[in-house]
Amino acid sequence: MRFMIMVKATKDTEAGKFPENAEKLFEAMAAYHDELVKAGILLDASGLQPSAKGWKVKYSGDQRSVVDGPFTEAKELVAGYTLIQTKTREEALEWTRRFPKPHFDHECEIEVRQLYELEDFEPIEAARDSLDKFREMETNLKK
Repeated sequence: MRFMIMVKATKDTEAGKFPENAEKLFEAMAAYHDELVKAGILLDASGLQPSAKGWKVKYSGDQRSVVDGPFTEAKELVAGYTLIQTKTREEALEWTRRFPKPHFDHECEIEVRQLYELEDFEPIEAARDSLDKFREMETNLKK
């Protein structure tokens, strides 16, 4: 089971500002991620640059349009993520309870979402033809 731990953005992260005493945060994050590596469950992790450096693609019927950042609602944006793979939801929950406080603001939050696995799509008849293609891609990525 794979889970994405998402660190929510703040006005400061959207401005590309790091706190003055960021060393404590980086030390805590490094120690936590080192524990994930030692446990063999870390798949990936990274901070995200402010939305001003990004864009969105909006779909309207068959038309696509690109909208450059920044985006207005910082609390709805993601500032970073950690991707883990555990045997159970409970194990993932335990690890996320240990996640360091990601901002020095009084209140902040992380959001955790489980990723779909290819097996989750097997009951969907419309997806069956594509599943073998996705499995092949997955195998090729692991090489």
